[in-house]
Amino acid sequence: MVIIEPSILSADFTKLGDAVREAEGAGVTWIQIDVMDGRFVPNINFGPGVVAAIRPLVKLKLDVHLMIVEPEKYIKLFAESGADRIIVHQEVCYHLHRVLESIRELGIQSGVTLNPGTPPSAIGEVLELADFVQVMGVNPGFGGQKFIWSQLDKIRAIKEMLDRKGLDVPIGLDGGIDTETAPEVVRAGATVLVAGSSVYNNRARVRDNIRALLDSVQ
Repeated sequence: MVIIEPSILSADFTKLGDAVREAEGAGVTWIQIDVMDGRFVPNINFGPGVVAAIRPLVKLKLDVHLMIVEPEKYIKLFAESGADRIIVHQEVCYHLHRVLESIRELGIQSGVTLNPGTPPSAIGEVLELADFVQVMGVNPGFGGQKFIWSQLDKIRAIKEMLDRKGLDVPIGLDGGIDTETAPEVVRAGATVLVAGSSVYNNRARVRDNIRALLDSVQ
């Protein structure tokens, strides 16, 4: 089953409550909240206060994607704010094994993600500690970027690694998802499509955009 996970990075920041309710009304089960610090990525946006504000509004699972340096310092705070899963970048975790363990110890799901320039082998030793593996289809920091097609090979490689280890861990693709790229990403082995500007835009309602993405992968 393919899951569309809207990213509120592309939503209207003045109406985030409406944005998450609209996504829930469209039938999705997860939304992604991107957290940027202006250091690991060239942008600054949400913090734990936003997660805490969204939490009581919906029953959706909140997937917090930490695009920040030293994420281990903030994991507990985001978990207490209402995160159901926390995704960290391999590139900023000196002790990735320990960080993923610490997320699970808080009673929530752990996720690990890789930038386009990072090889799949960088997470080979921690797959047993990940409840979710995410591949970045764009360089993180901004929404609405063009998909980097070479990431399809990375999805395939990670799928092979998981299969060899006998692990049933979902693979997600974050960035550049639209009705053209979504079918290729699913064919490569991803089952979670994190979509921002193709869900939240002025062309159609959120419900219709999600339906179009799902129809493209049937």
